[in-house]
Amino acid sequence: MRPTDFTLRGAVDALNEGAITSEELTRSHLEAIEALNPRLNAFLTVTADAAMEAAKASDAKRRRGEAGPIEGVPLAIKDLFCTAGVRTTAASKILGNFVPPYESTVTANLLRDGAVFLGKVNLDEFAMGSSNATSAYGGVENPWTRSNDPDTALVPGGSSGGSAAAVAARLALGATATDTGGSIRQPAAFCGIAGIKPTYGRCSRWGTLAFASSLDQAGPVARTVEDCAILLRSMSGFDPKDSTSADIAVPDFAAACARGVKGLRIGVPREYRLDGMPQEIEALWQQGLDWLRQAGAEIVDISLPHTKYALPTYYIVAPAEASSNLARYDGVRYGERVDAGGDLKDLYERTRAAGFGAEVKRRIMIGTYVLSAGYYDAYYVKAQQVRALIKRDFDEAWGKVDAILTPATPSAAFAANEKQDDPVAMYLNDVFTVTANLAGLPGLAVPAGLDARGLPLGLQVIGKPFDEETVFAVGTAIEQAANFTALPGVRAGAA
Repeated sequence: MRPTDFTLRGAVDALNEGAITSEELTRSHLEAIEALNPRLNAFLTVTADAAMEAAKASDAKRRRGEAGPIEGVPLAIKDLFCTAGVRTTAASKILGNFVPPYESTVTANLLRDGAVFLGKVNLDEFAMGSSNATSAYGGVENPWTRSNDPDTALVPGGSSGGSAAAVAARLALGATATDTGGSIRQPAAFCGIAGIKPTYGRCSRWGTLAFASSLDQAGPVARTVEDCAILLRSMSGFDPKDSTSADIAVPDFAAACARGVKGLRIGVPREYRLDGMPQEIEALWQQGLDWLRQAGAEIVDISLPHTKYALPTYYIVAPAEASSNLARYDGVRYGERVDAGGDLKDLYERTRAAGFGAEVKRRIMIGTYVLSAGYYDAYYVKAQQVRALIKRDFDEAWGKVDAILTPATPSAAFAANEKQDDPVAMYLNDVFTVTANLAGLPGLAVPAGLDARGLPLGLQVIGKPFDEETVFAVGTAIEQAANFTALPGVRAGAA
């Protein structure tokens, strides 16, 4: 076995047994990055020297009997998390030279538990996108290719496309990611790996560059459900620096993976059966339900009547919060500055015009419009009212079911040039995922099959607030039944 072929759990076990060192493991991943990143463009910054130093320190800690839960494990960090002394760009020109003097809480927690950081990975600019094509530093290529068209590059999904592509291509054992409307689950599904958006408040948002503050939530992507559970335990925890952080105990998520689903009630929302949904998505969904039924779960039909309003509600609330959050990038305090000698307004306009990309500008303009005096009540207030109704639908459903199963995405990964000119088509990629963000619920994407062209398809498990344990149990049952062993053609060590 190549060192890059370990799962995260397998790597931890091998490290503990002395079968491999963190130095060997980290070097193998850095070599894989050097070989494949010029094609994939998953990493924006590679911290090779720092990673090797951290790996050597981890090996020393293990010899002293001081190893943390993920001691010596090489990870990729989405370039939305501030990392002390390491460039943090949000994939935007406006932050191209920003080097934070502080560490985000999520990455600090991972370092506390022994992680080795390989570098910072690409994303859609300020996490705005579903394809990782809006990055100011170029799009990321999905390591998977169509069996009937291997020369056409595919997107890895977004916004956490760099995170998902790096894990799928065996460039890292896991990665941090963020999810505002599906940005963990959609790229995980497109790249054939697992990814969880935990309950809002489970992971601190402090030190994570904000897109939409009431929706953003950090989470992990990794090769297996158990790997995600291990990472989420390290990433989670109460943080007094974040007013939305939940002061609630962090359970042993990995232990929950072995619970099984016997006796659980799994909801099937009728509103997720969309007109024109591809037959292979419907068939995979039914297969997932059959797997859970065979494992002892009860399948229950439910209704989430306000689901049809979720996407338009999201694309009012998220841009509104983005327009407010991104007002801080003014060229005065930090980041890019374009000063042509005019007044302060001119400085703002020139800096933002040069620093922000087209999709970010689009969302700022939409958000500013819906927050303006003449439209605030008609759009933003109404959207918040509908959001409350969406949450109420879920609250009522939890009286009947323990978890909900849906497709993760409406399609497999698409080519980089297929939907980019149609913003509405791009926004529809989030149709199955945005409800969990609007209601603050945990959602897990699990690879469950391949489409007719050999591309991965995922299923989504949605759970009750702060009941990630049940989500992991259901996800593991699907993972075991699916036995998804397919690998992308472009990966470390592949011919």
